[in-house]
Amino acid sequence: MKMRKSLFLLLVLLMTTSCVRAEKKKALYPVAFYNLENLFDTQHDEGKNDYEFLPSGSYHWDQNKYENKLKNMSRVLYELGTDKVPTGAAIIGVSEVENAHVLDDLMAQPKMKERGFRYIHIEGPDKRGVDCAFIYNPKAFTPKKWFLQPYIYENGDNTRATRGYLTVQGTMGGDKLTVIVCHWPSRGATSYFREIAGKQVRQLTDSILVADHEQHIIVMGDLNDDPDNQSLKNLGGKRKMTEVGDGDFFNPWWELLRGKGQGTLTFQGGWNLFDQIVLSKNLLDVKGKKNYKHLTLYAWHIFRRDYLIQQEGRYKGSPKRTHSSGTWINGFSDHLPTITYLIKEVE
Repeated sequence: MKMRKSLFLLLVLLMTTSCVRAEKKKALYPVAFYNLENLFDTQHDEGKNDYEFLPSGSYHWDQNKYENKLKNMSRVLYELGTDKVPTGAAIIGVSEVENAHVLDDLMAQPKMKERGFRYIHIEGPDKRGVDCAFIYNPKAFTPKKWFLQPYIYENGDNTRATRGYLTVQGTMGGDKLTVIVCHWPSRGATSYFREIAGKQVRQLTDSILVADHEQHIIVMGDLNDDPDNQSLKNLGGKRKMTEVGDGDFFNPWWELLRGKGQGTLTFQGGWNLFDQIVLSKNLLDVKGKKNYKHLTLYAWHIFRRDYLIQQEGRYKGSPKRTHSSGTWINGFSDHLPTITYLIKEVE
């Protein structure tokens, strides 16, 4: 009897050990986007309409306000991804940065230096002077190539040059990854101009996949449209993973906005969700097999903290922005960040 019991315990131990050995380690990579809402310095940039953000401008933008803005932005960027990964985000796309100077100042903030963040930025043609940028942790992502694909007006208009599509290609977790950071034309323009953006980014992603079918592609940005608007349909954004065809993208924010009523910015008391991160088919676990041999979408959410929300007054419940009705309130942004998590098995 004792012999049988000993053999049974040994068998259980061997099985348990086998299971532990079979369980492979996995790495989680947070990938985020955040509209920084007018990260301007206090100096005039030649040829740019940045006059509001000068000491003599309507916002009376001075060094004290600028330094507080940098501090506030670094706080959010530092915390992105920490819900699941203590070391924070691997990649953060940002919009509404004025130039490389403000990015240098942002990277010099103590919290950003602690993370070891670096950035990629290409000066664009936007008349107001705002660009997109790509921030990354070099321990997680290795850039190989980057370029700014221009937004092109179909009628040939070159008098209203606007933000292009910042495209960064590199490797993460050993896999090839392309990230396209966008800031599509504002709602001051008609839907037509954002629909053009959706077509152009789809043409860009199609060409990337033709050149290298192993590329995993993420399109992110302030798209100035909701997930179910025509511009996102032109890109190929789908509400369900099972709907995603070759060249299309899964848009997890569609269900979040229309199914759960969550958003990233408010307008006339309602939520919109302009800040999106959409993912190519080869980043999806459509059948739920949890086979993480390649980068795979694991989770996503809107990054929301009490300090990012107005707690009182006329705009209670909305994102706490830098200015309210023209008055500086030392807030953060009129947008909330969004974040996705990619998972992969590691040796």
